[in-house]
Amino acid sequence: MTSAGSGEPGSSSPASPTSAPSFAPTSSASPSFAPASGAPAAAATEHQSGDAAPGEHVSRETPGRDEDDPPLAMEALRAVQILNPSGEITMPRPDQPRVLCVANQKGGVGKTTTTVNLAVALALHGNRVLVVDLDPQGNASTGLNVPHHAGVPDVYDCLIDNVPLAEVAQPVEGIPNLFCVPATIDLAGAEIELVSVVARESRLARAIAAHPEKFDYVFIDCPPSLGLLTVNALCAAQEVLIPIQCEYYALEGLNQLINNINLVRQHLNPVLDVSTILLTMYDRRTRLADAVEQDVRNHFGAKVLEAVIPRNVRVSEAPSYGQSVMTYDPGSRGATSYFEAALEIAMRGVNTGGTA
Repeated sequence: MTSAGSGEPGSSSPASPTSAPSFAPTSSASPSFAPASGAPAAAATEHQSGDAAPGEHVSRETPGRDEDDPPLAMEALRAVQILNPSGEITMPRPDQPRVLCVANQKGGVGKTTTTVNLAVALALHGNRVLVVDLDPQGNASTGLNVPHHAGVPDVYDCLIDNVPLAEVAQPVEGIPNLFCVPATIDLAGAEIELVSVVARESRLARAIAAHPEKFDYVFIDCPPSLGLLTVNALCAAQEVLIPIQCEYYALEGLNQLINNINLVRQHLNPVLDVSTILLTMYDRRTRLADAVEQDVRNHFGAKVLEAVIPRNVRVSEAPSYGQSVMTYDPGSRGATSYFEAALEIAMRGVNTGGTA
């Protein structure tokens, strides 16, 4: 994902200090969060462009599209609020653990980036989070700076050799309450080896259920395919989060993904639900992004998060430093957008009794 970062040409930022996000330290049950002026909650009812006709669809990034760059001081304030060094700012914790499968058979739509940044945002604000890297490429492990070279105990051992998940999970350095089950190149052979295994579709579900500690959130980063690894993730999850890139190709395979999810629900996991759609790589300069957003919102309705992830160079740079954008550049548009998406997911879970 490449675009202008904070202060880069083409980026959008709040116009004044009064438009910065406002967080107030609260208990985990009722966080106080006032989105930025022009942020998704406001953008749903207000036009961002003064020359837009009444009733005309006007899309938005998170936060507002047409505002000037913020003062450096406000960017620093945003960074402190997102990093939450005091630990006083909390996101609500669900009553029951939420297991989310981040899936889309198309590659390059932001599955791993979304998994890593949502997990870090929730962990920085009072939630216990586990990331299961189920992609043989191991990109989620890279983004969290967790060792995943050959020989490291990984999710393959859990699926094939019944190694307990607790023996494989590693704490993420610098992020309290965040753990990662890495993926090594060994996982590439799991698709073939699982074919002859008894109850092959539910191996991951049993491994997660047997973990002695209970997490508030478990994010499963799926490979860009619909093979046995993805089926294992769908059987283990209660919810599916689908990142959709704001381009036409991203929509082409969506029907097949939904059909496969429906098959898993009918035959293997009746509680599975597509609970969340997240629009990623939104490019405010193109009409195509607006058109894709409108199509997705019309089709999926309330399942689509109001927060939209813009193209942002900081999001692309962060993995090369073994970090999420939340810690790499917490004042950037990418970090702000992912934080607001994480907050929206957390609030939805509380408002619906634990699942969105």
